Amino acid sequence: MKHLLNLLAAVALLVWGTHLVRTGVLRVFGANLRKILVQSMRNRFTAALSGIGVTALVQSSTATSLMTSSFVGQGLVTLPAALAVMRGADVGTALISVLFSADLSWLSPMFIFVGVVLFITRSATVAGRVGRVLIGLGLMLLALQLVVEATEPLFSSPAIRALLASINSDVLLEITIGSVLAIVAYSSLAVVLLVAAMATSNVVPLDVALGLVLGANLGSGLLAVLTTAKSAVSVRQVTIGNLLFKALGVAIVAPFVGLWIRYVQPELPNQTHGVVLFHLAFNIVISVGFIGLTQLVARLVTHMLPQPQQPAGSTRPHHLDPSALSTPSLAISNAAREALHQADVVETMLIGILDVIRHNDLRLAQELRQLDDTVDQLYSAIKYYMTRISREALGEEESRRWTDIISFTINMEQIGDIIERVIIDVEDKKIKPQRNFSEAGMAEIVELHGRLVANLRLSMSVFLNGNVRDAQKLLEEKARFRDLERAYATTHLDRLSDRTTLSIETSSLHIDLISDLKRINSHICSIAYPILESAGALAPSRLRESRLGKIEG
Repeated sequence: MKHLLNLLAAVALLVWGTHLVRTGVLRVFGANLRKILVQSMRNRFTAALSGIGVTALVQSSTATSLMTSSFVGQGLVTLPAALAVMRGADVGTALISVLFSADLSWLSPMFIFVGVVLFITRSATVAGRVGRVLIGLGLMLLALQLVVEATEPLFSSPAIRALLASINSDVLLEITIGSVLAIVAYSSLAVVLLVAAMATSNVVPLDVALGLVLGANLGSGLLAVLTTAKSAVSVRQVTIGNLLFKALGVAIVAPFVGLWIRYVQPELPNQTHGVVLFHLAFNIVISVGFIGLTQLVARLVTHMLPQPQQPAGSTRPHHLDPSALSTPSLAISNAAREALHQADVVETMLIGILDVIRHNDLRLAQELRQLDDTVDQLYSAIKYYMTRISREALGEEESRRWTDIISFTINMEQIGDIIERVIIDVEDKKIKPQRNFSEAGMAEIVELHGRLVANLRLSMSVFLNGNVRDAQKLLEEKARFRDLERAYATTHLDRLSDRTTLSIETSSLHIDLISDLKRINSHICSIAYPILESAGALAPSRLRESRLGKIEG
């Protein structure tokens, strides 16, 4: 029992080390990896090379698959290009298994020591995140030693040897067991290294080990499919296409395992090299052999899993892909895109409100009020999605972006609520009593409304691009809007003094309306503050000026 626990602990340590390396690399290079993948997809060959490089860094073809799938879901890359990336990703993880199969045990204590020092002393910096990667590498090397030490006494047991003998020469069972191990461990790399260690210790025969390796490759494809099971169709198409490639490769190679043992293994120094080089050869053969089939498989997958027809005007969350949560930088990008979707709905409400005021359109008023429910639902979905992103996994810039997205969605939600209240007031105080604004009063509302729509669009640009000059312009517009609101309040009082009948009938609504428009504008312009603060462009006296503005108001 003790030996079994030691083996399980060693395997767990191997999986945890792989996780530390993967998440650490994504924290340091996440945004750059995304750029590399997107920019390299000009053709299938450069896409495959980028897949090799990115997977070699993150040490997980599953992580590369999830990133690539999300790009397809966002419309950044095509499905054939994504499938080409996955051909390279499989080669990348196989190359890493060859590297780790070498005797690198002397590096383990150095990596762990240096990594812990960096992580503790500079945890919030890039150096600290690099330290996390070194800790993961050290733990992986240590775990491989522990696996070898734990398997020797455990598998010397007659009962265990009898159990292993029962799966001998049953390729289908070996593939099944390897697949299950890869899914449970969340890493085909960890399983291949474990199998190599077991083969070296003569715990399992070489033919069984190679069958388990084939199963681990198939399991990594199944793992990606399971991880994206609830994602958009375009995301699932990538993982299913990748799984088809792996299944076809396993079906073709499995009958020839005996040839490898007979002709190749005698030329290799030991069992470990036999396992990891078989793993590498398998992935190179199917990647090179199948690279020309990406278009064909893409069409097949599209036929198997067609895109559903979205109803016109659908306002459900489009970009909140759960599979991207394992890549925080990608999840942040998804949340930002969904926040802009929310802002588009708010813009529709804001534009429509003028037609309600002008034409007393009760049907449109009802539709716009229903859109506020959509804005609230999107806000809740974005907020929940953001809480699922690990804050610890975010760099300093991504942490600021996380805060900016939350602030932006809150402002959009509050704008939607104000617009809904304005519509209710217009219904109760203008449409139902059949009243109208004076010509001058209506012109003032049109002027304020036009500025408001322009400012909302500018705020969306500021949020998307973070342009400091546009943020400064947005704050300048806030001051101009405030001056206009004061001027129009004064001219409205002048019309009341002249006893203009239309102005008297709609006085309360007019004053409330221009005040509500000013509040909406304040929410819009507040989006500029985080951008200017990050750039150091906010004047130190902003708080004092704000207080003076309230006193003057």
